[in-house]
Amino acid sequence: MGDVLAFIVTNLPLILCLLAGVALLVLEVFLPGFGLPGVSGVILLVAGVAVTWHRYGVVAGLAATLIALALTGISVSVSIKSAANGKLSRSALILKNVTPDQDTEEAAALVGKEGKTVTPLNPVGFAEFDGVRLNVLSEGSFLEKDVPVRVIKADGNHIIVRPV
Repeated sequence: MGDVLAFIVTNLPLILCLLAGVALLVLEVFLPGFGLPGVSGVILLVAGVAVTWHRYGVVAGLAATLIALALTGISVSVSIKSAANGKLSRSALILKNVTPDQDTEEAAALVGKEGKTVTPLNPVGFAEFDGVRLNVLSEGSFLEKDVPVRVIKADGNHIIVRPV
């Protein structure tokens, strides 16, 4: 037991490099683009493997590479699965449905209402209905500003209009 503890203490910087690199790559999965966490994670993983390779030889370096790849793959897949339907799916990190059922019912109540375009619809733009400005979609044609329109279909945040 003393040898294992001595090994861990001696190699603590390597272990922390590999674990921090994996954690940063998992974080990068949930952030848009390939930014600082992803680059930092890759650098930490490569540094940990390179130092292991230099300090303990080729076999240890290959083993560290395989361990880092396996640990990264398992961590990313577990976090994605958790984001889909586990505890992580209920966190603020995961975007939820922004159109609840109540909004769908409210949008459906717009069908048949008349208003006028506030901006040109190209085919998307804004129209005003009873003093409320909404993002709408033209049925297929370009519409100028101040054209009277009627809502023909509404489903969630997709409100389709045609000229009156």
